[in-house]
Formats: sequence, C-alpha cells, structure tokens
Amino acid sequence: MTQLLGIKKGMTRVFTDEGRSLPVTVLEVGPCVVTQVRTEETDGYNAVQVGFGDIKARNSTMAQIAHDAKAGAAPRRHHREFLVEDSSRYELGQTLTVADFEKIGYVDVSSTSKGKGFAGGMKRHGFKGQLATHGVERKHRSPGSIGGHANNAGKAGRIKKGKKMSGHMGSERITVRSLDVIRIDAERNLLLVKGPIAGHNGALVEVRPSVRLYKTKGVKQKELSA
Repeated sequence: MTQLLGIKKGMTRVFTDEGRSLPVTVLEVGPCVVTQVRTEETDGYNAVQVGFGDIKARNSTMAQIAHDAKAGAAPRRHHREFLVEDSSRYELGQTLTVADFEKIGYVDVSSTSKGKGFAGGMKRHGFKGQLATHGVERKHRSPGSIGGHANNAGKAGRIKKGKKMSGHMGSERITVRSLDVIRIDAERNLLLVKGPIAGHNGALVEVRPSVRLYKTKGVKQKELSA
C-alpha cells in the first residue's frame, strides 16, 4: 500500500458535469523519495520509509543527511514509515508521486488539527452554559458544579477520569476516512479530495488508499482497480 506525504494547500470548489458544486481540499502530494526499505529478513517486518520536502543542509543533522544520502537524495524535511505486504517492490532512491493514485477512488488523510490552546467547557465540549437571567451571577459560561460527579458509590472524593472539563483543545492527530478523490493533477502534484481535512493551510498530511470502505464505495473501488 503506497502512502505519501504532502501539504494541505487550502479549499476550493469543483463543478461536476451536472453543474453540482463540490467542496474540495487541495493537497500537494509528493514527490516522495524512498529513503529506507525494511524487510522481514533484516528487520523482522516489511516497511518503507519515505522522505518529503526539501530542507537546507545546515538546518538538518549530519545523521539525517547521511541517511538520505544513502538513497541518493538531498536532505528531506519529513520522514515517515509505513507497513507494506511486500517491500521488494520498492528500492532506495525510488520516487513516488501522486500518479500512483490514478486507480484509487478513495483515500484516508491524516493530519494534525489546529491548536486552540486552553479552552472552556462551552467551546471545547459544546456546553450550553448557565442561565442568562433569574439571579445567575457572572457565571454564564461556567460548566456547573462537579461535586456530585465523584466516583461510584461515593467511595472516592475525586472526579471520574475523562470528565468533560476545561483544558487543552486541538493539536491532535485526526484521520478522515474514505474521502472521494475528485481530481488528480500529476503535473503539479495536486490531489483534490471531497470535503474538509483537519489542520491549517500548509500543514503536513499523510495520504493512503482507504483501508475500510462501505459496501457501495467498495464496489466502485473494485471497478476502478479492474
């Protein structure tokens, strides 16, 4: 299974032949260089490591520069490793591009969501807040009392783990599954997928063929692969 790295460029719209407007996210995917090949004999499992994005040598490390040089590549900014069934199909220095997704109809995209910092209960969990009148003082955005939410049977005077309260919001790894591939522009390394993807414009994304499809999408994927 080919998995590539890319950058989220932003969102736009695409019109179908029927005139329907589709919201799409534009991804600049690849080209990625194979920087390491792991095999069952040497490493105990089959995997491929790819490098993406240029970086000046002075901003990299000697170890990383030497690692990429073994593959005949300049220093790469990002590296990721993904499992494959047969790593013999890959070799050091091989270039993987978005053209490898030509017969792929659906992809899974992983990225890091925007960090929101420390957020309250209303923003973080969608609480409705306190009443805006009837004697409520300046506590309108308060989550309310938590004293009655202690552990079962009152055996502990602490709140259950996972209680929805204020705290750090965002900056989490999010995978959006089974996104429709609307268009591929191999010349400009662009991949257009239907719908939104977590992260800011310019965020690093990992793109792979979908590993879990609904029945109707599974049928369409088989037709594309045939």
